[in-house]
Amino acid sequence: MKKDNPLVSIIILNYNAGRLLLDCVESILQSNYKNYEIIVVDNLSNDESHKKCKEKFGQVILVENAKNLGYCEGNNVGIRIARGNFLVILNPDTMVESDWLDQFLSAYSVFGEGLYQPKILATTDHKMLLSTGQMLNPFGFGYSRSKGEEDRNKFENFEQINYASGTCLFTSTKTMNDLGMFDSFLFAYHDDLDLGWRAMERGLKSHYVPKAIIYHPVEGYSFKWSKFKFYLLERNRHYCILTHYSRTTLIKMLPALILVDMAVLLFYLSRGMIKEKVKAYCSIMRNIRKINQRYNEIQKLRKVSDKILIQQFVDEVLVPKWVANNFSNRSFNRFISKLSKTTKFFI
Repeated sequence: MKKDNPLVSIIILNYNAGRLLLDCVESILQSNYKNYEIIVVDNLSNDESHKKCKEKFGQVILVENAKNLGYCEGNNVGIRIARGNFLVILNPDTMVESDWLDQFLSAYSVFGEGLYQPKILATTDHKMLLSTGQMLNPFGFGYSRSKGEEDRNKFENFEQINYASGTCLFTSTKTMNDLGMFDSFLFAYHDDLDLGWRAMERGLKSHYVPKAIIYHPVEGYSFKWSKFKFYLLERNRHYCILTHYSRTTLIKMLPALILVDMAVLLFYLSRGMIKEKVKAYCSIMRNIRKINQRYNEIQKLRKVSDKILIQQFVDEVLVPKWVANNFSNRSFNRFISKLSKTTKFFI
């Protein structure tokens, strides 16, 4: 493969995406950069969207899983068979601009190994920002910067971010394999956060590429804000905290972590999701041996200390207004921000 014309493997994990999958592939085919392969991995859909996609676009490589493996392992299936020098993990409900791959490859030529994400705009309103980079709070909360804001050309420069969005994530095949791909235990949600955290621990950076533009629904088609999503978000937040922070850091953070958990417990109670919070606790306790094993694997390979990384994390947390009202959002944000600043001082 010519070095100046590398193959890019675009991996689309599908689960009952319907017409959205066809629209996604159609937009990819309009790309200016032509040296790519499209791998659709289907997680046992029952709407036949994957079959319709293969019928319409014969060049698509279709992999049909025998069961729903979740976001993480489903994408890993595609990564393992990818032939490209580069990978794009892309949601099936997205659409892309024609120069998106050119912009990613250009950014890589400048910044090198790392994780990259585009500017993500709303499908129904191309002036609404959905993400200009993913940000991570010391207590394991991840969020999309500028979500819901109007695009007023404020975020038009390359920037280092905490992690790249799994909605559309570009990286080299080498980096993805070196990082060990996605952690299948997570199933879905915080998967990109976990990958980005591991990258930071290895000394790799995540980048926001403003001229690479894609479109995505305000809320994705899968799970939306369901009970299962609340459960996974909270379970996986605890999992990431317990596997990434050193034991020394965890001891120092323990009082703050208890306060945060009390606040989250009240939030889940107010949303009628207390069972999901309890289920998250129970899952963590049941899998403590697996968590310890994963902790040892991560710590063995890390190059950057918690003390350095935590200073790069943001203090605030953005809770979508359709999940918590503005007053609750502001109150929670103030509490978390103050606690974060205090915690950073002692690490």
